[in-house]
Formats: sequence, structure tokens, C-alpha cells
Amino acid sequence: MHVRAPAILVAARPHGETAVIARLLTEEYGLIAAYVAGGRGRRIRPVVIPGNRVDLQLSVRSESQLPFAKLELVESRGPWLGEPLPASAIAWACALTATALPERQPYPRLYPALAGLLSAICHAPSARGWAGALVDYEILVLRELGYGGGKRPESEADFTTVLAAMDRLSAPLEHYLLADRRGDVMAARALLRERLGRMDG
Repeated sequence: MHVRAPAILVAARPHGETAVIARLLTEEYGLIAAYVAGGRGRRIRPVVIPGNRVDLQLSVRSESQLPFAKLELVESRGPWLGEPLPASAIAWACALTATALPERQPYPRLYPALAGLLSAICHAPSARGWAGALVDYEILVLRELGYGGGKRPESEADFTTVLAAMDRLSAPLEHYLLADRRGDVMAARALLRERLGRMDG
């Protein structure tokens, strides 16, 4: 089977000497794990950054074998990874997606939602412009996986109200989605919340 689709790379971990196991969110196929040959090499390393939008070419030889992926960069999040708040938000949104979603189950509403959130994080003048979208995305992930998610803040809600909504979501995210894997993933969220709190202080 051969698949070509737009994708958002949400996680990458080293495999062997030069390869990477990437996890990619697609609209049609859901979350896909794939082997990227040379992913740690100089040419491909800037492509396998969580948050990047890529053109994914996937070759699947059998259902029991990890697919092979070729990635072409469409949009890089690299320029924002040196800024603490955007970097924290990108890391958390991608980690939540990569950890909470089951593989190869389509959630067509999540792909455009994550794409829009990442774009807002990178292009809004400040975190006040994207914090509400982040809360909306967390609620959407909970709902898509069947756990409700609660009420989203009004679109005109002030920053303090948005942060309060974010605080209320900590327990359901940890309990329902990340119960067995919450350590590093929730730590990424805690760091983001701390940095957002300084803005509200």
C-alpha cells in the first residue's frame, strides 16, 4: 500500500544509528507511526521537528511491519522553538496528540484543529491570541475520544478566564487520556501553564 497525504509531525524518537520513528497526524488516516531512514542526518533532521507540516509519502509492505515514510517539509515550526512560550505550547499540543490518540483511527476534526492551533501559536502577536485555541483543542481531543471535555470559554473571555478553564482540564486530561503515560507529557503542560501564568501575574 502507498499513501500520500498532508501531515503534521507530532513526535520523533531516535531509532538505531541514523533513523527516526515518527508519529504523524493525518486527516484521513489518523495518527500513523512510521520509520524515517536518515531522520537524524543533516538533511532530514530539520524536517522531523514536532509541529512541522509535511507532505507524507508512506509505503506499507504488510500490516505487521512499520511503514516507511518519506517526508517533504511544507511549513517549519523551527523558527519559534527558540521562544519559550511558543516552544512550550507546540511541545504540549504535539505531545498530547501523539500520546492520547490511538493509531490508524481517523479523527478528521483534529487535523485542521491542530493545524490552526499551531499556526495561531506561531503567528499571533502574543499568547493571549492563542491560549483560548489551545483550551479548545484540549476539549476537542477529550470529546473526540469520548470523554466530554466540559464547556469551552466564550470567544471574548479574558485571559484569566481562559487560564481557569485550562486548570479545570488538567484532571480529565491526566485521568482519561494520559493515565499510564502522564509523566513527561503532563510535565510539558505544567511548564506551559507556569509560563502563561507569568503573563497573567
